[in-house]
Amino acid sequence: MKPLISENNPSFKWFILATATFVTMLYAMNVTIASIALSDMRGAMSATQDQISWVVTGNIVATAIFTPFAGWLSSRIQIRNILIFSVLGFIISSIFCGMSDSLEEIVIARVAQGVFGAPLPPLSQTLVLAAFPKRQISLAMAVWGMGTILGPVIAPTIGGYLGELLNWRWIFYTLVPFGFCALLAVVTTVPKRPLSGGLNLDWIGFLALAFSVAALQIMFDRGERNSWFESTETIIECGIAIIGFYIFITHSLTTKKPFINLSIFKDRNYSVGLILIFFFGMLNFVPMVIFPPLLQELRGYPQSVIGIILGMRGIGTFVGFAIIAFTGRVDPRIIIFFGFAIQAVSGLYMSTFDINMTFENIAWASLVQGLGVGLTWPPVSVICFATLSNKFHGEATAMFHLVRNIGSSFFISVSVAVVLHMGQINFGEIGSLVSIWNQGIQFTDLISDLDNLNIAKLTNELNRQSLMVGYIDAFKLFSWVGFFSIPLIFLIKIKKSN
Repeated sequence: MKPLISENNPSFKWFILATATFVTMLYAMNVTIASIALSDMRGAMSATQDQISWVVTGNIVATAIFTPFAGWLSSRIQIRNILIFSVLGFIISSIFCGMSDSLEEIVIARVAQGVFGAPLPPLSQTLVLAAFPKRQISLAMAVWGMGTILGPVIAPTIGGYLGELLNWRWIFYTLVPFGFCALLAVVTTVPKRPLSGGLNLDWIGFLALAFSVAALQIMFDRGERNSWFESTETIIECGIAIIGFYIFITHSLTTKKPFINLSIFKDRNYSVGLILIFFFGMLNFVPMVIFPPLLQELRGYPQSVIGIILGMRGIGTFVGFAIIAFTGRVDPRIIIFFGFAIQAVSGLYMSTFDINMTFENIAWASLVQGLGVGLTWPPVSVICFATLSNKFHGEATAMFHLVRNIGSSFFISVSVAVVLHMGQINFGEIGSLVSIWNQGIQFTDLISDLDNLNIAKLTNELNRQSLMVGYIDAFKLFSWVGFFSIPLIFLIKIKKSN
């Protein structure tokens, strides 16, 4: 079937942009949608906290492995065909996620979601870069970025409401109608383009990178549960990651046709852009992952309210994108500076929270974060590809999204580890002060005598307060990362116009 929109149509590039944005949003909706339902799924499947975490881990690992694969595919198979196949697979796997009755079934379905969803962002970005002239790339990236940023906002908002109204399965069924809309858009607009590559695949490079990334992702996700390097599992995973990366680099430098052409890293702006997008990935998804358990466990908020709070982030992002649309002549380094600075300041603001934080406090923090994200994402995307040759766009966009995903996964794991580890330390410190001989307790109604002391309630409150301190430490770390990113902006080289 031929696309209904011809490339000769003056509006063609805008249809491509709309399709690419929607397809990317479909993928992004999948990133955090499962996090708001993990507690419900754990109860339904009689799984432990460690076991149910594979619902998230499996998806992240599969996405990380197959993201760089998109660059190779795009040079050998029509992007249109890849997108159609990927969206169809994504729809089917989403349905199976909702139909799953056991832990094994849903983990397999989530892995399939990651496999089919991995090519969507890099290939969509490749389409946008090819459809727009250099002078309009900044605007196009701002619009396309809405899909990446707003997907994780829309999905929890709608899915959280349906999950609370019906059950957790509808969180995954929410993705199905969006999937069919994306499929229709691809079939209608995406054209066929000449292919540039052969049929050979550098299997050594691909497998080395795949094993390295997979081991790294699993190590990040399970590190805190396994006490990091006190565990043999973590040591093995770290060893596989290092050896795989070493083989990938040495093989890519010595083979004639590597899986990913390392010459793309000779472009200064692209290399600096990858570093910046790594830090952006660290900041982007962490609040959306740690907010739900914070609000559910410490404040008792329902899923629908948590969805609204995440939706406030979307409003801030829209404002950021709107500002980008009217600042085309402004030095992008200035915009990126304010983007990272705003996110860093929001981290400082969140570090002032206490256990009695209000809905307004959290919503305001989420709004400010969204503004920082909206100001950062488009100019970093533009800078990264501004001076890179078009022939490298396929593999360069795949590496771009791989680095962003690794940054997100790494910092999510670190933040969760900080919350849990500091929570345990503070529980011990605060708990040591709780005694019937403590004068502060003696002058309250908490006890009248030792027999009336409600140990269960007291322990629960100590745990809440200790975890809150852990979250505050995680927010401080979030802020430090934002401030640390700012000096890197000055490494960007801006081409002066004649």
